[in-house]
Amino acid sequence: MNLAELTERYDDRLRTDDFADIDASANGLQVGPNDPEAVDVERVAFAVDAAERTIEEAVERDADALVVHHGLSWGGIERVTGRDYRRIAPLIENDVALYVSHLPLDSHPELGNAAGVADLLGLESREPFGRTGPEHIGQQGHGDLTRVEIGDLLSSELDTGGRDVQQFDFGPEEIARVAIVTGSGVDWLDEAVEVGADALITGEGKQKVYHEAREAGLNVFLAGHYATETFGVKSLESLAEEWGLTTTFIDAPTGL
Repeated sequence: MNLAELTERYDDRLRTDDFADIDASANGLQVGPNDPEAVDVERVAFAVDAAERTIEEAVERDADALVVHHGLSWGGIERVTGRDYRRIAPLIENDVALYVSHLPLDSHPELGNAAGVADLLGLESREPFGRTGPEHIGQQGHGDLTRVEIGDLLSSELDTGGRDVQQFDFGPEEIARVAIVTGSGVDWLDEAVEVGADALITGEGKQKVYHEAREAGLNVFLAGHYATETFGVKSLESLAEEWGLTTTFIDAPTGL
């Protein structure tokens, strides 16, 4: 498979173009040659973040491309110096293309990060959640769970880097409806209340969420930004394997 075909397959599946006006991330092929059709791709590395650590590991594993959730360009790069240079130079010097999917991957109803958390919890009757412009970047669904069961599942199954899952137990013990926005999703707390959720699951919190959750009578689970966003890139890795490519996952948990 060549790089152009790999990029096109992901872009089509993730509806990358639909997020161009609502996502600061430059989604799609961020680093690559002028003629991607001329580049053969056999081995693809996957990671949550495009950082020096993961880029260097992709080079060491002889990857032809690196696919990540958090890329390098958020509204443009004015100068390729310092940190940007240290990240971009190894990609160019070693002919490693960089493909990025941020909100398109969050949004996907089957491959996305929220979908992965919903799968883990066994949620049913799922609907979109987390309005962002004309799109949704999360999911909501029904389950038959308790606060303890959700906390135990998140703690045991997510790669939290040794960090405890933080819980604000301000809602009912028996949880029927769960709302999910992975990463930094506490800004959707009011929407969770609007849809009648008993719990909001996200990655990281802000000071205000404690009081807002308490006043709303809502359970909130903060399971880690990194930990809640490994699902999407792993789903993309599974797709690449189905397409006959050799893959490798680079795990670099932050504990955040």
